[in-house]
Amino acid sequence: MDAKLKVAVVGYGNVGRYAVQAIREAPDMELVGVVRRAAGGPQPPELHGVPVVSDIRELPGVQGAVLCVPTRSVPEYAEAILRLGIHTVDSYDIHGELADLRRRLDPVARAAGAVAVISAGWDPGTDSILRAMLEFMAPRGLTYTNFGPGMSMGHTVAVKAIPGVRKALSVTIPAGMGVHKRAVYVELEPGADFAAVEAAVKRDPYFAKDETRVIQVEDVDRLIDMGHGVLLERKGASAGAENQLFRFDMRINNPALTAQVMVAALRAATRQQPGCYTLIEIPVVDFLPGDREEWIRRLV
Repeated sequence: MDAKLKVAVVGYGNVGRYAVQAIREAPDMELVGVVRRAAGGPQPPELHGVPVVSDIRELPGVQGAVLCVPTRSVPEYAEAILRLGIHTVDSYDIHGELADLRRRLDPVARAAGAVAVISAGWDPGTDSILRAMLEFMAPRGLTYTNFGPGMSMGHTVAVKAIPGVRKALSVTIPAGMGVHKRAVYVELEPGADFAAVEAAVKRDPYFAKDETRVIQVEDVDRLIDMGHGVLLERKGASAGAENQLFRFDMRINNPALTAQVMVAALRAATRQQPGCYTLIEIPVVDFLPGDREEWIRRLV
């Protein structure tokens, strides 16, 4: 039997917790440690016996890293870890910037003989694969991706980074035809100016293109629900025949699915040539553990 891939989880927030569990359940992976800022303090009981460090270089033999850090921190973390010759996966979710990130990380990964898989969540990520499939199933037509209703982790983290915000929750509300509204709930630090926070939220690139309402509340924790979802639709023509209609609908635990896709993407990373990839560039069978021939017999 091949040796298991030695994996570290970088970051231990909502996604990091589920990534640890996904790695433990993967038949071809071994969790060798967690990298987090609070490495020196008391650790949660689920990390009992797991090395917790502040720098990935403190963990011996790491081959792959699951980057469970805020999106805007991904480029810095990925570059540094790739230079160590360690494969990386992330869930970078700023759609308009991910092609630029791919170009940035590709030469770094190639030079180090490593692989980076970016935007390996469910959107961008597995939904991207579905959109690509729908394009070749119906080359002429329209695709709409409708998110929610549910908590957006990337948007929530962006609000938490705004000065004066103690806690935050950003909820995505589908308006149809791929248009979304944002309801942002903020719990402020003492003395913070709500009007300034509201203006900062609406200026942020995560929110600037959407109708956004910011609401001040006393306790954000009472509102949080990690559930989310997507309805992906395409209506178009196949081989000249019109009125082809496709729908994909899911309701999920957001961080759990994100973590699971990232772990599968790390497996796929080990099967690619050095460089940086998005999910639509990788053969689907490479995300699955075990023998390729067996999956072909089972699924095709």
